[in-house]
Amino acid sequence: MTSRFPAAERVGELCAELVRIDTTNPGSPERPAADWAARLLSDAGADPVLLESEKGRASVVARIAGRNVGRCLLLHGHLDVVPAQPEGWEHAPFSGDLADGCVWGRGAVDMKGPIAMILATLSDRLVSARPPAHDVVIALVADEERGSSLGSRWLVEHRPDLLEGCTHAIGEVGGFSVTVAGHRIYLVQTAERGVAWTRIQAHGTGGHGSLIHTDNPIARIAEAVSKIALQEQPVRATTTNRALLAGLAETGGGAPGRDFTTATGSAELVDRLLDQLGPARRIVDAGLRNTANATAFEAGSSPNVVPNVASAIVDGRFQPGFESELDADIDAAMSSGMGRRDLLRAQPVEAPVEGDMIDSMVAAIRVEDPEGSVLPFTWPGFTDAKQFSRLGMHCYGFLPLRLPEDYDFAAMFHGPNERIPVASLEFGCRVLDRLLEGF
Repeated sequence: MTSRFPAAERVGELCAELVRIDTTNPGSPERPAADWAARLLSDAGADPVLLESEKGRASVVARIAGRNVGRCLLLHGHLDVVPAQPEGWEHAPFSGDLADGCVWGRGAVDMKGPIAMILATLSDRLVSARPPAHDVVIALVADEERGSSLGSRWLVEHRPDLLEGCTHAIGEVGGFSVTVAGHRIYLVQTAERGVAWTRIQAHGTGGHGSLIHTDNPIARIAEAVSKIALQEQPVRATTTNRALLAGLAETGGGAPGRDFTTATGSAELVDRLLDQLGPARRIVDAGLRNTANATAFEAGSSPNVVPNVASAIVDGRFQPGFESELDADIDAAMSSGMGRRDLLRAQPVEAPVEGDMIDSMVAAIRVEDPEGSVLPFTWPGFTDAKQFSRLGMHCYGFLPLRLPEDYDFAAMFHGPNERIPVASLEFGCRVLDRLLEGF
């Protein structure tokens, strides 16, 4: 049968269609996008389940039977996007314009382009009667950009039956290419950091702004935040981080065979290895360390009144196995009598950097790009893997994109002029199709 959904040929069109559906979170519920995806899957022969955690906050789940039993792969993505102001965009944020070989618009990278890859590939397999090697569950969920409580978390807690048997999961963010010393490397997310959003608070004696205040709480909070900002964070020797640095050293770092088994090397060596990554360094470097950044202040309401309390919110992120070090760093920046409490605490995720799944990724990449290689890395941010890992799945970021060398992947996330090359999406469909054939 000739497919009505030729994956690599139609993926750009699907991405553009999905970008044009405004799913800004907060403000524009995901239901229209979920309906769109459900119709596409139904037309291809699947039996999707549409779920709403709240009115309009919709996710869609479908299971596709494989040829064999024994394991099941979850392919997941989020339908919501962050807000986009029209200023600074060459093409309107929700235009879905196809220009300069790219699909433009909010969500093109994060993550409607990768969702289009998943939908195009699975639809093509369905209508051409090519079942994957094992069962595949597709889950397109709401609310990832605001913490996942109405999306993947709701799904895991209320409908885990729809994910029954899933042993591995693939979603954002990983599989994108970087060029190191003339070699293409595809960075696969095998870990992501934990989250500790914390409010720190200082009390003092409030009063008239013209008087002397030796215990001004705003000054105390400012001092604490400055100390946090000035802390130097070392590279942490996690399994993923050591494997990444060893691979970079072998590929082009001038240190082939360097043993990173128990350590991460000198700061100078790490700096030299990371410099090879170009714009991707910003993502990878943050993923190697704990970080803590002040993101909000709350204090006072009048220009001539010193308040008696002031607070700041700190966005803390920690490596697998290094949560206590982050807490100690924040505590060390606070002066006597200050307090803090968590607003959100989520544990890190780390999957094996060796095994059948990694082997299948490498094999799929090398068919389409014989000169390409695969290395693991730690995603510095937050994904739905946090929730799906609660069901015992090994979670990876692998929605492969062969990117132009001058394409700044990091800048596409939540920034203006978000866009994704259509050729990269087409490449991703071919690799994903081969992965489903082999895993």
